[in-house]
Amino acid sequence: MDYSSFRPESLMMSYGYKPALSEGAIKCPIFQTSTFVFDSAEQGKRFFEVAYGLSEKEEDEELGLIYSRLNNPDLEILENRLCLWDKAEDCAVFESGMSAISTAIMEFMAPGDLLLYSRPVYGGTDHFINHFLKKLNIEAIGFMAGESEEEIIERIEATGKGAHLTMIHIETPANPTNALIDIEMCARIKEHFSTEEKPVVLSVDNTYMGPLWQHPLKHGADLVLYSATKYIGGHSDVIAGACLGSKELIARVKGLRTFLGNMAGPWTGWLLMRSLETLKVRMDQQASNAQKVAEFLNNHPKVEHVYYLGNTAKNGTEEEKALIARQYTSHGAMIAFDVIGGEAEAFSFLNNLKLIKLAVSLGGTESLAEHPQTMTHADVDQEAKSIMNITEKLIRLSIGVEHYSDLIRDIDQALNA
Repeated sequence: MDYSSFRPESLMMSYGYKPALSEGAIKCPIFQTSTFVFDSAEQGKRFFEVAYGLSEKEEDEELGLIYSRLNNPDLEILENRLCLWDKAEDCAVFESGMSAISTAIMEFMAPGDLLLYSRPVYGGTDHFINHFLKKLNIEAIGFMAGESEEEIIERIEATGKGAHLTMIHIETPANPTNALIDIEMCARIKEHFSTEEKPVVLSVDNTYMGPLWQHPLKHGADLVLYSATKYIGGHSDVIAGACLGSKELIARVKGLRTFLGNMAGPWTGWLLMRSLETLKVRMDQQASNAQKVAEFLNNHPKVEHVYYLGNTAKNGTEEEKALIARQYTSHGAMIAFDVIGGEAEAFSFLNNLKLIKLAVSLGGTESLAEHPQTMTHADVDQEAKSIMNITEKLIRLSIGVEHYSDLIRDIDQALNA
């Protein structure tokens, strides 16, 4: 059957799986095994030739199963299905979002290289860039939303290391402020510094938008990264990550993954396959709820400012409005807002929530609230946090699938308390 005419949400139950190979089971079983039996020594030799890139896979040849650190049916089917949303050629799944990010960066960067990254990014990513990469003698420079292409190029060249720019890593919209970064602008910066001998790689952390609401590869990105723990998993019961892109680049990422040993296990793969079946209906409901919650917060007397893509699409600059229309298919389900006051007022709000839970993470079916200044972004430089509006009064909300009226009622009583 030609699957190309079907939408991804229609294929999440069946794509890439052959029931006949699993006793006719309608759902892919959990292949809880470390190794796989070869029919012959010749077959084993062939499987390893393809797995290690010693020989190209023939057009109709199926990848052979060798060892679950290299491949496993649950992971291969999951990776095939994830490719459908972003129209990627290949995908690598990991045991966490940070393992996907760190593996991708380490594969394409070497001592002496320069990394350009957008700010703010997730706190764990910020720590990896500004602490761990320094140990490898990899320098990083950040830029903020709103900076022009010319300003960023000038800043790179001012370091004297423009020829060493190897990778650009961005997160858009930014965690936790929903600040906007133009992927196509970053792709132009990538081309400006790329050479035939040293092409620059552009990676986009798409966790905030999930596979539905933004497709970075379409706008010039080389890699798309996810904490699959979030919308893809969607039930706050699994930790995982994913990296998608061309076959050539993902082959390199998978190669390092093999030797770091941070691939996802079959149980994780099975859980994520289950979650993909409801991904669209969950995310549609979350986005709808978020719009109503944001509208309520916009008019609350104890709220100073609301950071939400829907607000920017309505009240932002003409450039921001155009960027949202071009780059996103939804305003998402992440909201941040400033309470009037400071840490004491923010903590009072968080401590008085009843239905919404005080916890980090995002994208799950339940709504969550947290305090970025002292929690997810605690390790980020204090001066930088202030510049990026990550202040004592900032609250981050991840909106779930509950009834929006109950979420609003809970937020209202907590603000009034």
